[in-house]
Order: sequence, then C-alpha cells, then structure tokens
Amino acid sequence: MTYNKMELSEIIPHIEALIFASEKPLTPLEIVELINNAFGFMEERITLDQVESAMEGIREKYDSEFYPFEVRESGGGWQFLTKKTFHKTIAQLNGEKFLKRLSTAALETLAIIAYKQPITKGEIEAIRGVNSDYSVQKLLEKELIVISGRNEKLPGHPLVYATSKTFMDYFGINSPEDLPKIREVFAEQLVEPTMIRHAESETAEYLAGDNADEFPEEPLEVTANTEEYDASKFTINEEGMLVEKKEDEPTDGPEEDK
Repeated sequence: MTYNKMELSEIIPHIEALIFASEKPLTPLEIVELINNAFGFMEERITLDQVESAMEGIREKYDSEFYPFEVRESGGGWQFLTKKTFHKTIAQLNGEKFLKRLSTAALETLAIIAYKQPITKGEIEAIRGVNSDYSVQKLLEKELIVISGRNEKLPGHPLVYATSKTFMDYFGINSPEDLPKIREVFAEQLVEPTMIRHAESETAEYLAGDNADEFPEEPLEVTANTEEYDASKFTINEEGMLVEKKEDEPTDGPEEDK
C-alpha cells in the first residue's frame, strides 16, 4: 500500500488507537512520528496537516451524545476523557483517588504559581504571608508544579517554580493561557453598592428605639441611584444608628462638645 492511496479514513483508526493506548496526552507531532514509524515502508510520510485534519473529524465524532467519552486537547496533547455527566459513576471505581484532594494551603500556593509563574518561594510567601515550604513540597510530589530554573536577578539565585503538564492535564487545560482571567472568576460575584434614598420617620424612630436589633416591618428602600441621595437629611444617633434628622437639628455637621 502506498501513501497516495491512503485516505484520512484509513489514518483515523491508527490515531484513535494511539490516543487510547497512551498513558499521557499525545501531541500532533508525536502522532505524526508514531504513525510514520509504524508505516516506515511507505514511500511518502503523512504530514502534520493531515493529522490535524484527522483530529477535527475524530473530535467531532466523539462529541456525539452516543459516546460517554470524548477526545480533548488537554495537558499539552490529545487524550480520551469521559464526559462530565458520568463523573459520579466513575468516581465509584476511583473513590480513593478522588478523595485525595489538595489542602486549602496547597490550593492557594498552586493558584499563585499558576497566575504568577515563574515565581520564587519567597515571592509566594510574600503574597500568602506564611511559610510555604510544605505546600510547595507537596505540589512537587504530586507533580503539579516543576522547578523551571533560577532567578538570576535575586540574591542567592533562588529556584523558580511553574506549573507542569500534569497540572494542565489535571485541570483540563492546554496551556497556562487557558486559565480563567481573574475578572472572569469574580465577574458574577461583583455587587454594585446601594445607597439609602429615603426613610420614613416611623422607621427611623423604630431603629433608634429599643428594637434596634430587630428588622422593621417595612425595611428601608434602597437604590443604586446616588443622585436621589441627600446625605444632609441624615445623622448618626448616640446608639450609632443612621436616622433622619429632625427639623430643628442643624444640617452643617455634628455639634461641638460643650
């Protein structure tokens, strides 16, 4: 069989077999080399473009609801991964593995390294405010981070750390650039501040009285429109509560101590 007669449909099963059998994600270049080695007798060799075209078809094939797994580019290469829908089912087979989660300290350290890499341990500790020897060691043992070199600009040339391919594989990303941006992480958590616009006199009296620790039957009306807020109409009483000023009270500010 010559290469000229070999169609993509014939290459695809070999690519699928390689990805399925591999213990680590396979890059397109690795797939090209492995297939060419397998068919070394061919006069012409397959190219990277052909493998990438084949991968598009493979990915589309396993995106179908018919399959409980998919082919994803993760950890720097392609691999078969079960779909999220089946996580609880699979967890029964790998219960102990799933229970071995990172501690809060390790997660904090890992997040700092992921977003600030390459970074020294001293810089990590400056951000966290605590010693991070144990967390860094645990992350190295789990192969989620690697020592990527030394910082030649700092005294003593300290080691610098970065995330590993295992980290990308573990979190299902292909490169550090795929990490969610900080703004994206907190976008849904941002809450616009509100200002007190108006308070009925009975509500103010209620808050200033003995029931200050309770909620009034009709809470204060609030709005984010600061144009309707007149700070001169309110003051702080002796109990530290915000109340509406009475007509005979001065509006220029608190009275001086006599």
